[in-house]
Amino acid sequence: MTMSRMANRRPIRTTSHTRRGVLTAGLAAGLAMAAPGVARAVRFDPEQDDPDFHPVTFEVPAPTGRKALGTTAVHLIDQSRPDPSMPSGRRELMISIWYPASVVGSAPFAKYMPARTAKEVDNTWTGEYGLALPPGSFDFAGTETHSRVDAPMQPMRHPVVLFSPGYQYSRFVNTAQVEELASRGYVVVTMDHTHETPVEFPGGRFLPGVPASQLPDPVFTRKAVETRTADARFVLDQLELIAAGQNPGAEGNDLPPGMAAGLDLRRVGMFGFSLGGYATANTLLEDRRISAGLDLDGTLQDDLAKGPLGEVARKGLDQPFLLFGSDTTQRTDPDQENYDKSWASFWEAQRGWKLNLRLAGAKQKAFTDYQFVFDQLFREIYGDDPIITSVMTALVGKADPARSVLAQREYLVAFFDQTLRRRPGLLLRGDSPKYPEIRFAR
Repeated sequence: MTMSRMANRRPIRTTSHTRRGVLTAGLAAGLAMAAPGVARAVRFDPEQDDPDFHPVTFEVPAPTGRKALGTTAVHLIDQSRPDPSMPSGRRELMISIWYPASVVGSAPFAKYMPARTAKEVDNTWTGEYGLALPPGSFDFAGTETHSRVDAPMQPMRHPVVLFSPGYQYSRFVNTAQVEELASRGYVVVTMDHTHETPVEFPGGRFLPGVPASQLPDPVFTRKAVETRTADARFVLDQLELIAAGQNPGAEGNDLPPGMAAGLDLRRVGMFGFSLGGYATANTLLEDRRISAGLDLDGTLQDDLAKGPLGEVARKGLDQPFLLFGSDTTQRTDPDQENYDKSWASFWEAQRGWKLNLRLAGAKQKAFTDYQFVFDQLFREIYGDDPIITSVMTALVGKADPARSVLAQREYLVAFFDQTLRRRPGLLLRGDSPKYPEIRFAR
């Protein structure tokens, strides 16, 4: 699988000196980014610095499963939770449902992000997050996924997996993982958490979420986890209505054919990235309808340095749970660098099946699509300048993007196959020579 092949490549006349200088500025900003929003951008004027500048579309790695894919977006309103800032006066959410499809016909492939969301994410990376890239560099609205819009669902019952994104991140930023699970026979429901992550509603109404410069404090984090937990439980309630033949969508648009019969809500799992991982663990604590959970590099306390520990870190769970960390965070051994007291506490308290994996050479963002997005973007704009390696290392770590995507997909599928389908696999028993970048943490 080639990560850097681009459909819109064309020669760039920018001199090597200018190109390297701009990228070096981006590297300096990237090295400073201990968290989103702490670095300010060196603005890049494409008219002066690169007359051949063009937005870059991306190749989402093709899923490896045998299933054709469909996706649909649903607007939900939670009548039980007030929200005076919304037109309905109630909590509103956007979700996407990704699923195995049957006959896809001529249905178009879904775009990676809706246009307004794509613009917001591009503005954040080229501005607030300090990558020193031209505005409009990320063409997420022009990038295609492998899923057909509103295609009929495959006529059989599928296990269901919920997904919660990272702090400030869109529900679309883990599409490579989501499509892989769908291609292996899962229905995956991704959630935008309104007022925190950017979200675009039908008709063009858009809410940008938390400003990029706002770092979460313990009070914010605790409230966000509680809100995300309520969101996930509400979404599961709405899936139960869909399975019963009802349509809870706010606009009343028809759902894809076969969806009601295709949801197996006796087998439900959940995973999340960063803050979404914390929310996943907390949701399993509060809702036994969810049988298994997986945390992608998310601390289980309100502040990584100061705490306090989350309730789930103190109490553990009865359901199976997988901790999946990077090289830079989440250690259960106090003698190791990047020790996380919340993971250690959870590990001791956990009653159900447990596993702690580490993605060697990776930083936190390697658990999102940004690992291949950055790789493709930098190579498209800057060619083969060797400093790209330093930039990638600063942002996502040293793990090869193609290998990292493949390994993460395989372990995600292996975990949910074992816990939701009762199909134990060798991958979860010990280090595998096939995936040496995945280490079993002790």
